[in-house]
This record gives sequence, structure tokens and C-alpha cells, in this order.
Amino acid sequence: MAKAAVEKVTAREVLDSRGNPTVEATAHLSDGASAWAMVPSGASTGRYEALELRDGDGSRYGGKGVLKAVANVEQVISPALKGVAAGVQEAVDRILVELDGTPNKAKLGANATLAVSMAAAKAASASQGKPLHVYMSGGGPAGLPVPMFNILNGGRHAHNSIDIQEVMVVPAGLPSFAEALRCGAEVYHTLGRLLRERGLGSNVGDEGGYAATLSANLDALALICAAIEDSGYRPGDECFIALDAAASEFYDDGNYTLACEGRTLSSDELIDLYRSWVQEYPIISIEDGLHEDDWAGWRELNRVLGARVQLVGDDLYTTNPRRIQTGVQEAASNAVLIKPNQIGTLTETLEAVSMTKAAGWGSVMSHRSGETEDTTIADLAVGWNTGQIKTGAPCRSERLAKYNRLLKIEDELGDEASYAGMAAFPHICSRMKGASL
Repeated sequence: MAKAAVEKVTAREVLDSRGNPTVEATAHLSDGASAWAMVPSGASTGRYEALELRDGDGSRYGGKGVLKAVANVEQVISPALKGVAAGVQEAVDRILVELDGTPNKAKLGANATLAVSMAAAKAASASQGKPLHVYMSGGGPAGLPVPMFNILNGGRHAHNSIDIQEVMVVPAGLPSFAEALRCGAEVYHTLGRLLRERGLGSNVGDEGGYAATLSANLDALALICAAIEDSGYRPGDECFIALDAAASEFYDDGNYTLACEGRTLSSDELIDLYRSWVQEYPIISIEDGLHEDDWAGWRELNRVLGARVQLVGDDLYTTNPRRIQTGVQEAASNAVLIKPNQIGTLTETLEAVSMTKAAGWGSVMSHRSGETEDTTIADLAVGWNTGQIKTGAPCRSERLAKYNRLLKIEDELGDEASYAGMAAFPHICSRMKGASL
């Protein structure tokens, strides 16, 4: 059966969860199928990310409008894709890459190209009568990912809080995604109660996590552990802690300044600090522990902690296969955060996932702090079997849309559903069995 072709692609300017403009694209196919996709936006962005094209016109949305990107979709991309088989994702994305012609999507904008790439995939899956995760899997193994719930916000996501940008609870020791989601929600609400009881505030940040005013980063770890235990779960067995330090945000001229603690550290001193935290708390993963250009520091961090803790590169790699390859050669980490809008097309994103898996590393599908109701990443996490997903706290509908989509997928798969659990962290199981640092 011939694959439906692209008839046209339309686009509009819509708003993300922070009330800032972003791009929505709709792919219309020759058989009448159509589908839309919205692109998220980050606040803590790496310098090597693909370009998010904004208008820069101060008279609209403070210069954050995306009408130029919308025009690129309708006036440049749509005519070029007319007649292209939507069911051949590589062909669609190859045209997008060639139309842009820059290494970082600077001409068309990654927000334009990714919106079209995702919309075309969703329209093709609708045309073929397949759920998106099945369509994207290509018949390969699929599984429900371990959720990483960002329940304490800091850094750029909550300016009155700790230096560490995200403190997450990770229910990797539970038997199903549904039970993991229940755990995350229960721990989240328990943490809110503990914060209120201690007069620490329970307002929420951009990703739904509490933006409590704490005096030290270590306080966040103690609070999370208390919330896990008070919720009836076992820290270090059923439920773990993950950190996104976003260290590039507090790095300056070779040093790392922890403002809420009033101290400045070298790379080696920061690594020692992480090591002490890992010794005391059930930390399963540390993301962006060092600056995006501190390759020597990353190598040392991986040498010191990589056998026992997942070390995730986000700003370090920006979902870019070339940078991931460098990381593999340098032995700089053992996992990669996967954000489609950092690279600009689904094909390039899948290449990053495939390269990560080939290295034996972990892969973590991720949202952005400025999100939308689009649930594409939930299907990608299942279809590409990434094993882990970050999409915020169990709070705010733009975050819960992804978690609820995963619940639906798990239900639809029935007996065929498998939850990644601790298998998503194979290289650190020895740590959880009591190995010392």
C-alpha cells in the first residue's frame, strides 16, 4: 500500500506553560489524515543547542514571538515537503535538514523544523492506524520508562531556592509504571506537607516541583528522603533520588559558586561534594554535574562515580550525535539526556538515542521547563525504549499529560507491558547492593 504523501503543513503561534510563544505545526496528508505537534522551550539551555528562532521584536511578547518560525513552516518547509511520503521519516527530516543547511538550525529554527518533524510522524501514524509509539518503534522492543519526578525546583527553575536545579524522586524499584506514578504522586504530596509543617513554603516552580526556600542544597536531600519514608516507601530500594545540578548555570571562570551556601569550589572539590552526597543518600543519577565545556572534570567525575551512579550529560551533549561521540571517546559520562528540540528533528534524535545505546549508556527522554500539552515524548520514550523519562513533578497539566499518556499506553499494552525498573540502571546495581565509595 502506497504511503500517504504530505499535502501541506500549516502552523501557528501558540503559548507554552510559561505563557511564552512557541510553534504548533499541523501536517495534512493526501489521504485526509492530519496531526499537530507543539514544541517546548528551555530556560536552562546549553550553548550547543540548536537555535530556537524568535522574532526579536520588542513590541510583541517582549521579543519572544515566533512568527518568523511560523512563516518558515508555511512558506519554506510546506512547499518543499509537498508530495513526500509522510511514512518515511528519514526522507521528511532529510529535507528539513537540507532546507536549513546550517549545523544548528539557525536558518529555519529548530522550533520550526521539530514541529514539522513531529507533526509528520504523528500524521503518518494516524494514516497507518497505529499508536505513535508503535509506529516509531519500527517493530522493535518497547517498554514503559522509569519516571524521574522533579519534586524540588531550584536554579533557573525557581530563583528563590537552592543551587541544584532539580531534585527528583525515582521509583525504579516498583513493579509497574502505574505503581511508580502513584509513588511519585504520594511522595510529592508528602513533601508538600513536610514543607508546610516546617514553614519552608510550598509554591511550585516551572516544572511543578516545590520551590522551597532552603538554606543548603543538602537540606533538599534530607527532605526528599523523609518524604519517601513518610509515604511508606523504602529509600534506596523502591525509591531513589536523582539530581540535575545544571552546573553550567553556577560556573564562572573555572570555578563553581554555590550561592545559597556562600562557597566557591573547583571541579575536584565539587566532585568530592557529590561523592559525599552519594555516600549519605540513595542517589541514583546526577545530571549536568559539571560545566558543558569542563571535559577534564567530566572524565574525573566519571572515574570517581561512574561505576555506581548514572552520570547524565545534557548541556554537555545537547542531543547532538557528534558531541555524544566525543563523550564516548572521552569516557566523559555514562548516560545522555534526550531532548528533541535541542537537535531539531526526530531522525537526528533517534540517532542520538541509538548512539547512546550502542555505547551501553543510559538514555533519558526529557521535556523542557517551558512545556505544552503535546505528549509526543511519552510515545517516543516507549517506542524507542529509552528506559527513563523526565517530565516534571506530578503537578501541572502540561507535565501530567505525559504521565497520563504513559498510563494509557501501559493499559493498552496489557500483558505485553514491561516496566524498565532497575534494568534502566544496570551499571549502578552494585551501588545499591552496598558497594562502598
